[in-house]
Parts: sequence; C-alpha cells; structure tokens
Amino acid sequence: MQIDQLIEKEKAGWQRLEALNARTRGNAEALSEAELYELGRLYQIAASDLALAQRDFPSHQITRYLNQLVGRTHAILYREEPLRWQQISHFYRVLFPQMYRRLLPYTAAAFVLFLLPALIGFFVVWQTPDTIYTLLGQEIASLVHTVEDGKLWTDIAPSVRSSAAATILTNNIGVMFYAFAGSLTGGLFTLYILLFNGLSLGAIFGLLQFHGMSPGLAEFVLAHGPVELSVIFLAGGCGLFVADGLLRPGLLTRQAALVERAKIAVQLILGSVPLLIGAGLIEGFISPSGLPWIVKALVGLATGVALHKYWLSS
Repeated sequence: MQIDQLIEKEKAGWQRLEALNARTRGNAEALSEAELYELGRLYQIAASDLALAQRDFPSHQITRYLNQLVGRTHAILYREEPLRWQQISHFYRVLFPQMYRRLLPYTAAAFVLFLLPALIGFFVVWQTPDTIYTLLGQEIASLVHTVEDGKLWTDIAPSVRSSAAATILTNNIGVMFYAFAGSLTGGLFTLYILLFNGLSLGAIFGLLQFHGMSPGLAEFVLAHGPVELSVIFLAGGCGLFVADGLLRPGLLTRQAALVERAKIAVQLILGSVPLLIGAGLIEGFISPSGLPWIVKALVGLATGVALHKYWLSS
C-alpha cells in the first residue's frame, strides 16, 4: 500500500479519534458508553495503521503523527490507577528494600569511594594543616579561622533551629540528587561528588584533630550521620548503577538499558527523601542540642541499625 492510499483510506478515522481524544481531556469517563466503544475500536485501527507505517514508511511524517495519536489514546484507555496508600505501603514494605539489595554492590562501591579520600584527607591535614587549602581551596579560609579561634560552626541557636533544619534538609536532598544525576555523565560527576565530599569531610576532621577539637564535631554528627550518610551512599550507588548500564548495556541498547536502570534508581531516590527529612530534623534539633553525647550516639545507632535491618531483611 502506498502512503497516499493509507492516508485517504484512514484519515477520517484518525480525525474522529483525535476529536474523541480532545473530548476526554485525559479522562475516558467523560465519554458515553457508545463513544468509549468507538474510541477503543478506532484506537485498534490506528495502532494497526501505525505498525504498517513503521514497517513501510518509518521516516515519513505520518508515522510520527500516528505514533503520537496512538500514544495519547493509550494513555487515556490504560491510564494508571490513582496513587493509593496501599501502593505506597507496598512500595516501602516490599519494593524499596528489594531494590536496595539489588544495588548493594554499587552502594558498597560508593561507600569505598567516599571513605578512601576521607581517610587520606584526614591524615594529610592532621599532619600538615595548611594542606587543607590545597585540597579544598581558599573558600575554606573562614572555617579554618573559626577553628583556629577555638570555635565550632556547628552550634545552632535554639531560636533558628527550625530554619537551620530546613536549610540542612535542602542541602542533603541536593547532594543526593546530584550524586544520582551524575550517572548521565557516565558516572564521572557521581565519582566527583563522592570523592570530593569524602575528601572534604576527612580534611575538616583532620584540621579539628590537629587543634584537638574533633570530638566536638564527632558528637555533632553522631545522631544524624548514620542515616544521612547511608542515603548519600545509596544515591551514589544509584548513580553508579545507571552509569554502568549506560557504559555496559549488554544485550540491550544503551537507551533501553538507561531507561530500565533509571526507573529503578529514581524510585530509590524518591523513596529516600523521607529518610533525609528525618535525618535533617535530627541534625537541626537533636545534634546541636545540649543532650549528652551518649544519647546522641544511641539515636544514631538506633536509627542506623533500624534502617539497615529494614533494607536488608524486609
């Protein structure tokens, strides 16, 4: 069949399908029973026309038109059910920990990529404090001067803890998304986020160790650190997981591998947001409080153990 013959034969049906699409406004319930039946019948015909056009005229404009028309109609006829609490419950009870375990090797790799530069930064700066400028740049100068004055920057006044918690939460979520988004650079930006954040944390602890102040920062991170860092490692693992599919797609095309892995990673990232909200609240209210360090340590231990027990055994 020639393209002109196909258009002449089916054009009226396509136009009618478009008109029904417009009437639904994305909701098939707007149609009568007869119109809904007609929509389904015309959809089947258009899908057959699309298959024919893709075979015989793959680069023709009419093929792109039919692809869009069929896609819009499919979304109306087979739209997903509204999000329900049962679906959310099933995700967190079953899917989230399952997907976490699938990505565990990548998350472990992210942990190592964070830990090694942290150790290097700690020991280098502890021995030679001025090297912190070489590692982190001159932007760190104000923090260095604060430490040299014998002060920690982690003391948050009670009157501003709510706003500080919001700022901390925004920053943590930003780091998580950056670590994941780095997968689109073949994992290079993910590597940078992990390496640089590990190096920064280690260098700062090394500076504090030199001045005898590291226990103060350690006490500050005890409560929120286990959950916060675990989620950052997971985000880094998601970035490495997607990047690995992009670089080594196996039997799939790169596009198909990217879509398949990104779907899993995005669910993990979005599912981790409540965890970071909890960690941000702890960091904003409990970490800077006057509670004994043992209480903060117990909070961190309890939340960290509970999180990993949930991820690994649910």
